Amino acid sequence: MASGVANRAYLLGPDLVLRVPRTEAFVADLVKEAAVIPVARAAGVRTPALVTFDDSRTDADVPYMVLERVPGADLADLAGLDGIGAGAGDVFREVGRELARLHALTPDVVGELTGVPVEYDPDARAPHRLIDGLLGDGMLDAEAARWLRGWFDRLAERIPGALPRVLVHGDIAPQNLLVSPVAGPGRGRLALTGIVDWGDAMWADPAVEFAKTPLWGVPAMLDGYREGGGGDGGGRDAPYAWEARVLRHHLGWALARLRDPAPVPGERHWTAPPASRLLGILRFFASSPPEPWPALA
Repeated sequence: MASGVANRAYLLGPDLVLRVPRTEAFVADLVKEAAVIPVARAAGVRTPALVTFDDSRTDADVPYMVLERVPGADLADLAGLDGIGAGAGDVFREVGRELARLHALTPDVVGELTGVPVEYDPDARAPHRLIDGLLGDGMLDAEAARWLRGWFDRLAERIPGALPRVLVHGDIAPQNLLVSPVAGPGRGRLALTGIVDWGDAMWADPAVEFAKTPLWGVPAMLDGYREGGGGDGGGRDAPYAWEARVLRHHLGWALARLRDPAPVPGERHWTAPPASRLLGILRFFASSPPEPWPALA
């Protein structure tokens, strides 16, 4: 099957999928998945059931996992996401509802999970140090650096000081979203059938969950998230705090990629090309995004 960076995947007949780490370095991620998947399913998240996890190394020189196969293809396999029109928006809205279920899980609710790390509070000065480094490297001019510092400062004003820590998938990207066409009227309609690959799961600010989705898909995902009971908790957060938190991640990660601009040919992840995030942000704000996004630019 189409495989990811960490694991090779194989069909075992029509109903099962075998996943095997590519190297010893990825074994810890598979161990983590074995702990997280049953908890996510118990919360009602649509993800394939874990059938077997064998870390005895008697059948192979690394642990392996067998999962139930769910129908559909991953969203990244559909040629030209623009070409599927509203179908992608429908999927992202469904994903948002699933994430609202997942993010109800905290360490107090489910206890510790094997191998799941904690992402500590982000350093508020980190974007400024990143910008200073890019300026010193000659990747930015002084005026662009000044403008970017101001943008991060304006976003920080909208972000509450204390951020929650919940269980996050950590890699909500098109290649990890399985979808199927919806029968009936309406061309290009798609339905979410499963969320896969939990190797990046962690305890983190839930806003980080929206940072590996192309920014143009985030408004629909946040709409579904709020419909499912996630988001601003009925207005308790500062106005636009969620959008500001998500945009801060996208912008920071886009600039960080400039410090390591080596291309990665053949990678399926949309962020593999060095300029993809920056172009994604440009494209999003140039396409008349819905409120409140223009107020954050």
